[in-house]
Amino acid sequence: MTKLSDLGPPIGGTRRGNPPDRYPACHSYLCLGCPQPVDTRDLRQVIWHQRTEHERLDIDA
Repeated sequence: MTKLSDLGPPIGGTRRGNPPDRYPACHSYLCLGCPQPVDTRDLRQVIWHQRTEHERLDIDA
């Protein structure tokens, strides 16, 4: 299992434009491939879960 720390230091992201009206404080979603919560404020997680075939990520940090 790949650890989050194996992907390097955190890569912060910012939303472009206005935040959505619905769920303004929600910073995560469930990955459709491996039903794991993805924190959209950390681009390492977003990029990892965009791959078509991936395993669950061990969140060690």
